[in-house]
Amino acid sequence: MSERKLFGTDGIRGRANVDPITPEIALRLGRAITLVAKRGRDRPPRIVIGKDTRLSGYMLETAIAAGICAMGGRVLLSGPIPTPAVANLTQSMRADAGVVISASHNPFADNGIKLFGPDGFKLPDREEADIEALLQDTKLDSQGKTGSAIGRAERLDNAKGRYIVFAKNTFPRELTLDGLRIVVDAAHGAAYRVAPLVFAELGAEVIPLGCKPNGVNINRGCGALYPDQVASEVKKKKAHLGVALDGDADRVIFVDEKGQVVDGDAIMALCATRMLKAGKLAKATLVTTVMSNMGLERALESAGGRVTRTAVGDRYVVEALRGGSLSLGGEQSGHLIFMDHTTTGDGVVAALQVLSIMVAESKPLSELSKVMQPVPQVLESIKLPARLPLEQMPELTSRIAAAEKQLGREGRVLVRWSGTEAKLRLMVEGPDPAVLKTLVQTMAEAARRDTASTSG
Repeated sequence: MSERKLFGTDGIRGRANVDPITPEIALRLGRAITLVAKRGRDRPPRIVIGKDTRLSGYMLETAIAAGICAMGGRVLLSGPIPTPAVANLTQSMRADAGVVISASHNPFADNGIKLFGPDGFKLPDREEADIEALLQDTKLDSQGKTGSAIGRAERLDNAKGRYIVFAKNTFPRELTLDGLRIVVDAAHGAAYRVAPLVFAELGAEVIPLGCKPNGVNINRGCGALYPDQVASEVKKKKAHLGVALDGDADRVIFVDEKGQVVDGDAIMALCATRMLKAGKLAKATLVTTVMSNMGLERALESAGGRVTRTAVGDRYVVEALRGGSLSLGGEQSGHLIFMDHTTTGDGVVAALQVLSIMVAESKPLSELSKVMQPVPQVLESIKLPARLPLEQMPELTSRIAAAEKQLGREGRVLVRWSGTEAKLRLMVEGPDPAVLKTLVQTMAEAARRDTASTSG
């Protein structure tokens, strides 16, 4: 298998119109995707392309579509639509691949490209590596089609309607949202049309925020990264719930009726315990990452379930779900994957699952979220002069061991390097915030001494 250099844990991402997010690379990527999608098929591959609302989306969409058509592929253009909608369309329309043009929660000047296979799941590492290798291969330029074999592109005019129907069908048929007032912030992103309609068509009164994209305002002071606007509107309009999506709507943060933010950990605890009680939590196991709070584990254990952890990234959560035939997983940041319904994180579908519990139990989210009591946590990121393996940082590893011994079963220590820069992430959980702060400071000082001695 070739090594992946362009693809990270969530596709290719960077500043738009700067290598590698350029129309030239996007065109070659379209060619390479088509070649890989065509393997083992005796017909031109069909490829769905969706995007968020960034200005640069037009440039990249056109380039990728041109590359696909040059290799004889058929392009189905859905326009601005959530990432999970592209995954669903790729699967339901029996397409051979799906392409999403989005940089998720990043600022508008960035963009990205992520790929889905015909099963609606993100492409495995092996196929991404094959596509990267093809980008450098001269045969990519020699296998273009001519004459009537050149591909074509068409608009999927009903793409949004298809997704709305799909999302609504994940909500129990015997329930409605009649009488509920919901604030929905689409971050001026991909769900700006579909999200308000999903909740409204199920009976809710929707108060829309972040639903007026202009190409440059996606994620700007709104959406999942900035839920304060939703919290303010919930209190002002006396809403029952606030739903804050990110730019491509694959993650969601909630605000309860009191204006309090409810993160992904609390939502996983709520949904997992209810699924466990109903016998719908496969193997009584929830999948989350190393960043989730210990309180989540305790909530599941007290209900008779268990938590298994992965590395940071929803890609790894999905891999664990598929590998273990499990049904629910997610991240503290709001990526929530309900495998009975979706193949990737879906903010709208996740919100509907929470609303179904609220309606069925006739309880507000502020009460339901008490199922989990967070353990105090201190998190600090420190920039260091050198990026050393932890095993080459003796003072730090000694302090980590001492902290773990001091906290015992009442706490947890997580130390890891950032995936993109020389920043060390230090996270400690335990019963006493003052003790946690001291432990983090002690580890930070040890890390600085380790790297200073090495660089000196």
